Amino acid sequence: MAETEIPLDPKPAPAAAKPRSELADTAFFLVKLAIIVLVFRSFLFSPFNIPSQSMLPRLYVGDYLFVSKWNYGFSRYSLPLSLPLIPGRIFAHDPARGDVVVFRGPPEEDHDVIKRVIGLPGDTVQMRHGQVILNGVPVPKQPVADFTIPLTPNYPAAECPADFQDVDAKGKQICRYKQFRETLPNGKTYMVLDRGEFPTADDTDVYSVPAGNVFVMGDNRDDSGDSRFAPPQGMGYVPMERIEGKAVISFFSTDGSANWFLPWTWFSAARWKSIAVTSTSTSNTCAARRFSTSPPA
Repeated sequence: MAETEIPLDPKPAPAAAKPRSELADTAFFLVKLAIIVLVFRSFLFSPFNIPSQSMLPRLYVGDYLFVSKWNYGFSRYSLPLSLPLIPGRIFAHDPARGDVVVFRGPPEEDHDVIKRVIGLPGDTVQMRHGQVILNGVPVPKQPVADFTIPLTPNYPAAECPADFQDVDAKGKQICRYKQFRETLPNGKTYMVLDRGEFPTADDTDVYSVPAGNVFVMGDNRDDSGDSRFAPPQGMGYVPMERIEGKAVISFFSTDGSANWFLPWTWFSAARWKSIAVTSTSTSNTCAARRFSTSPPA
């Protein structure tokens, strides 16, 4: 009698993979995007918009620029919300005289500020009749053509004292200031503004910059709360670890006259000559020029 072959049970079919929900995919994508943005803003580039007139004639209110984050190292102030995840300052490099830096202001003024580095640790800085005296030597200050700026919503008439108001060849209202070229010992050159004699700003004691700090000033010398003034009127000495980065690229500028509901005004309000991919280290050309009696920062 022939043996009956008993068929083997077929292998069970593998269970179908459970499809991921669209919500989970979206959440995962957003987490990855947030991490990329966090890394980019903390360690590569961060956008910054100019909040005051203290860096005229180079930077206007309404200018938008990128700040490179790696030039001077990293600290907690490199991170969003100044998260205390980085102890002290790592990969540290000191700025050079003349660099335009963004830093976190003192606790009394706990917000981002932009100024120019004038003095390094060990330097002495003084103002005499509106001229910088660096380590006992006057910094050359040569008069050049007047600086003019149109009166716009981002620079209203209230910002321009009556003595400096004027009109241009087309009859438009402008503000006109005396302008000078300063040249630091390392060759960095840039423009500064001078409104005349302001004793508290133009004639100061000698400042000795402590170790681990820099002395900063605004280019609009009579309208800048900087290291010449102690907080809360100014910045005092700026600790290196509070420096967030170096201003490098201007990518947009507006005079403030745009209306969000009128798209064509977005273009008419743009300062196209100020939108230039240029370093803020020097100001030898017109394209590179862009990059407060009361001393608000």
